[in-house]
Amino acid sequence: MDLSLYVITDEKVGLGRSHTFLAEEALKGGATVIQLRDKEKSARELYEIGVKLREITKKYGALFIVNDRLDIALAVGADGVHLGMNDLPISVARRIAGNNFIIGASVNSPEEAVLAEKEGADYISAQCVFEIPRELQVSLKLKDTSVRVIGLEGLRAIVKVSSLPVIAIGGIDRDNVRDVMRTGVKGVAVLHAVVSKEDVRSATEELKKLISLPHP
Repeated sequence: MDLSLYVITDEKVGLGRSHTFLAEEALKGGATVIQLRDKEKSARELYEIGVKLREITKKYGALFIVNDRLDIALAVGADGVHLGMNDLPISVARRIAGNNFIIGASVNSPEEAVLAEKEGADYISAQCVFEIPRELQVSLKLKDTSVRVIGLEGLRAIVKVSSLPVIAIGGIDRDNVRDVMRTGVKGVAVLHAVVSKEDVRSATEELKKLISLPHP
C-alpha cells in the first residue's frame, strides 16, 4: 500500500464540484489513495459515484477506499473501507469482507491504535493532528471525538506503538506537512488542503513534492 498522499473527496468542501472531478484532479497531481466521503447522499447515489471512482482510480493505479460504508465498498469493488471507532467493528468488517480487503481505522490514542491492530486493521489514521476550524467541522459533520487535537507528540506516540502503517490527518497543509512526516508516518490524509482549492491538481502536486523530500 502506498499511503503517502491520501486524498478525501467532499463536494461541500470541494466548492460544489463532483467527487469524480475532485478525485481525478488529485490523481493527476499524484495522489496515491482516494477516499469517498459523503454523509448526505443515499446508498444508491454513493453506489453510482463509487462505480465511477473505481474506474478512475484503476486508471491511475491508485487505491480506492470508501468511508464508513462497507456495503458500498464491497458493491463497487473498492480496495477497502475506512472505519471510525464508532462505526462497524473492525473484526466484524474483516469477517464479512475477508482478508484480501483493506480496512483502515481512525484512532485518537495509542490505546485505540493497539486495539485497532488487534481487531484486524491494515492501517491506522491518527487524528486530529492539528486544530480544524469550527466552520469546517460543521461542514464535515465531524463528531467531537474526531476533532480532539493530539499534536505532533500524540502522533509520535501512536506511531511508536503501532506495527501497522500510520497516516496522519487533521489540519495538515503545505506549511506543516514536513513536520508531520518527521514523526515517522507513512503518509498524510488531506481534504481541505487539496479539494477546497481552485486548482486541485496543483495543490496536490505541491503536497506531493513536500512529502517526497527527505525528512531528517
